[in-house]
Amino acid sequence: MYNSKIIFIVSGVKLRMTILLWGLLSTVYAQTDWEGFSLDSVQSKIDGKWQPFYYWKAEKPNQPLVVVLHTWSGDYTQTENSLATQTKTKGWNYIHPNFRGANNHPEACGSELVIADIDQAIDWALENLPVNQDSIFVLGASGGGYATLVAYMKSRHQIRSFHAYVPISDLVAWYEESLVRTPRYAQNILDCTASEDSVLNVAEAKRRSPLYWKTSREKRKSTSLHLYAGVHDGYTGSVPITHSINFYNKVLRDARVKKKRAVVSDEIIIQLLTKRSSSKENRLLDDRKVHLYRNWKNVSLTIFEGSHEMLEDIALEML
Repeated sequence: MYNSKIIFIVSGVKLRMTILLWGLLSTVYAQTDWEGFSLDSVQSKIDGKWQPFYYWKAEKPNQPLVVVLHTWSGDYTQTENSLATQTKTKGWNYIHPNFRGANNHPEACGSELVIADIDQAIDWALENLPVNQDSIFVLGASGGGYATLVAYMKSRHQIRSFHAYVPISDLVAWYEESLVRTPRYAQNILDCTASEDSVLNVAEAKRRSPLYWKTSREKRKSTSLHLYAGVHDGYTGSVPITHSINFYNKVLRDARVKKKRAVVSDEIIIQLLTKRSSSKENRLLDDRKVHLYRNWKNVSLTIFEGSHEMLEDIALEML
């Protein structure tokens, strides 16, 4: 399912025609689940390929922009965890960009192309929608959470806040974790990283993993990052909570935070992994028990009662 552009030259004038190549099922899917939303695309400045997206234009001026990033195996047509209806109901601007589709080939998987695709989609929104530039939010779950961390680390845009639900932060670790749990994800990582003979290209996997990138505190000093993970993920889900915890600790470590109560200790990590509960927190996230909450300045981590999921009912309220 791709959006291709054909350029016709008539009397020296370029006319761009958009041809939507939808199969029958794809057409029904789009009309049913994206009814009322508009479809457009941007052409990559790097390799010239078109990346489509669905969007919603706010009726009133100076409204927030919600950018929702698709999951690991999804693309811009995905409706699960898209928050499209919720954003439309609020009357805010919305965009659901494609950034090389499913993470099973080298162009995807946190590549420079992915980063550029997300940034160009935001460029388009800023130029064509009535956006309050101080209220841009980026969200995603699972592979979309991974992409959210990628954008947090490398997007050139000033974003008000990033919200990553059950994200992947380390492809090296996730490869090993997926070999038995979900082998197809392990194969996806091999396919993304130019690995040969079923041996992971560790250097390339690290190059595509936000956990190994340097955090720019200067660039993100006015931006908040919020990490959420269900405590049972990794047991009943595909991404262990250590991906969220380790990334949170990494951001604090890069900022040279020495406050012990701000970081998550090895002791607490072991407790959460073995008991999957904690009695020390006395707070709720909507109706979910919070097993662990940590924050430092504009970075927070919440481990809640749940599994591999985005809390769609309250995700926008958390902004």
